[in-house]
Amino acid sequence: MDHISVALDHAQSLGADYADIRIQKTRRETIVLSDLSLKNTSMNVEHGYGIRVMKNGAWGFAHSNIFTNDEVKKTVEQAVKVADLSAKIKKGKGLTLAPERGYIDSYSTKIQIDPFTVPLNEKVDLMLEVNKTLLNYSKIKRAFFMLENYNDDKFFASTLGSRIHSNIYYVYPMIVATAVNETDSQSRSHDDGGYAAGWEHVLKMDLLNKASQIAEEAIMKLEADEPGEIRRRDLILNPNHLGLTMHESVGHPTELDRVLGWEADMAGVSFATPEKLKKYRYGSEIVNFIGDNTLSFGLATAGYDDDGVPGQKWYIIKDGILNEYGSTRDSRPFLDDGMSRGCCRATNYFDFPINRIPNLYLEPGKKKLSPQELISDTEDGIYIEGRGSFSIDQHRVNFQFGGDMFWEIKNGKKVRPLKDVLYKSNNPEFWNSCDAICDDRYWQDFGVTNCGKGQPMQAARMTHGASTARFKNIRVGGSK
Repeated sequence: MDHISVALDHAQSLGADYADIRIQKTRRETIVLSDLSLKNTSMNVEHGYGIRVMKNGAWGFAHSNIFTNDEVKKTVEQAVKVADLSAKIKKGKGLTLAPERGYIDSYSTKIQIDPFTVPLNEKVDLMLEVNKTLLNYSKIKRAFFMLENYNDDKFFASTLGSRIHSNIYYVYPMIVATAVNETDSQSRSHDDGGYAAGWEHVLKMDLLNKASQIAEEAIMKLEADEPGEIRRRDLILNPNHLGLTMHESVGHPTELDRVLGWEADMAGVSFATPEKLKKYRYGSEIVNFIGDNTLSFGLATAGYDDDGVPGQKWYIIKDGILNEYGSTRDSRPFLDDGMSRGCCRATNYFDFPINRIPNLYLEPGKKKLSPQELISDTEDGIYIEGRGSFSIDQHRVNFQFGGDMFWEIKNGKKVRPLKDVLYKSNNPEFWNSCDAICDDRYWQDFGVTNCGKGQPMQAARMTHGASTARFKNIRVGGSK
């Protein structure tokens, strides 16, 4: 802990208006099995610290993995030098920070079995059994299983007096079955994303039965028809699929740094600009999106963000109206004099913290409604499960999405599987076309572990969720 005092005291002695330090040890285990061949087992450990200083309205940042007082002081001096240089090109008074106080606290993911204590052979044996199950089907020619276990042990301290410890875990298994015949190949996956829990979550997933299901559905896709030309039909989208759709068309457009034009790498800027706040109809009246960094199993839940701001829950879209953004201490003052929403996160100790999507989910419908009842109420539509390809423009307006499994709906019944389906729409057409959302009995989550943003790129994590929902009169058709 002496390094913390050295860093913060030295930063203040050099004229910093604010400073913080993150001491972070990140462990990531990755196991990859292709068919019955073990392709990769890796254990990556990164341990170091990052120091930020705010001076004269500009940030400075530097990092190191050498834990001596002299090195800590050198790292502080480098961060201050960067801030001094940045201040020379600032606009006006430069950056200010939203108000916040100091906290002394800790947060840990609730786990029953530490995945890093489970023997490697036990993990690989489970993966082999799953892939054997897939390959028992003669038309399945490729079986793929990726398993990732993650732990992030972090201590954050700031000149506001914060001293915060967090210890975060997630597990992430993903299975893919590929069916092949003389003219085509089709894949089906079981991919619920990462989940903030221990090995007990993997054991509860019943992966052997899931493997049989995805093998059979991959073969169904292989033998299925294409939907034909693009035309207007109703869409019923399952929670797993909606995770990607909301990530791209709601999550990224409501990051305040994109709204302000600070960020355009990889995902563009945003159409949801500040003059639209509290006025713009983003979706129909039943569309409510919640940012929730208190979600117990959420991948963006860590107690506090990397500004030292506590996790919060708020409406981003309320009754269909753009209500709020995801913000940080340095972005919020450009909007108003409110407090940060706690969306500042860095991936590794050597990364500068940036504005990220919170845990974001679609609120379930308030009336009792099951997916089967929704299908029974649909005359002409397509039901989509899982995630596929996607494309979205640089203002997050026009987009195109595929999926992982598709069913044609006629006269209230799923009549046949389809393949190679995509739909095209835009903000606000898509979310305003939402006319029904199933109730909370059918709400499911999906954890993203690879949200890319920034330069150099950082891969962040967050959890999305939804109940099955219907979207009326959307352009849907074949991808060929």
